[in-house]
Amino acid sequence: MAFDEQAAIDYFWQARARGDYFPADWYDRLSLDQAYRIQLGIVARRCRAGEKQIGWKVGLTAPAIQQQFGFHEPVFGCILDQTRSGHRFGANELIKPGFESELCFKLKEALSGEVSLDQVRAAVDVCYPALEIIETRGDLVKQIALAMADNAQQKTIVLGAPVALSPALQLEKVEAKVTINGKTVETGFGTAVLGNPLNSIAWLARKLGDYGRRLQAGDVIMTGSFTRQYPLSPGDQARTDFSGIGAVEVGMA
Repeated sequence: MAFDEQAAIDYFWQARARGDYFPADWYDRLSLDQAYRIQLGIVARRCRAGEKQIGWKVGLTAPAIQQQFGFHEPVFGCILDQTRSGHRFGANELIKPGFESELCFKLKEALSGEVSLDQVRAAVDVCYPALEIIETRGDLVKQIALAMADNAQQKTIVLGAPVALSPALQLEKVEAKVTINGKTVETGFGTAVLGNPLNSIAWLARKLGDYGRRLQAGDVIMTGSFTRQYPLSPGDQARTDFSGIGAVEVGMA
């Protein structure tokens, strides 16, 4: 049966309103391309309903997280919400939440198509130490396409203080130290993110062209986790320190 994009978007929109983010009728039926089209259609409706897209995420970039979820190519999603470092979520505010330790970049220039690492760096305004807050609303491992239709687990992002990219800052060598409740659980390096976090932005600029989109000045881009994804449980306090950039924290009541 031919894929009816608008009918699929309607179906997923109605299912989402019921709290059904991975509708069983669509298990094993979607290609990734179809899933992205549903994602973009749902986000467009959310924006018409009053939300605002502020940027994009690139996920599944680091070997540790690719191994964790058994999928070995980057993916993208849309960002519609952000909060500041130190935010504390309510114990029942999120759906099976977790976090990823990432660098987030704000653009001062638009990017599209094939771009070099130098072009990406020149287009960056500032860099933030950041955490992506994800929700496990379904089985990403078994239903990766449905996860992409459901906006790639994205819930919100937590941003620390912005810093300018100095010419001496080698992003691939930045170390991220992840602590939960004061205990260091993992460290990772920028090289894990496609060799350099800016490569995520280059990948995204190229990939969005398949959908008639481009990166705009003012967009924030989450570039992918330095480490595996960790759950966020009631009572937890999580912090990631990025060498040469800064720290970011989040908690849950």
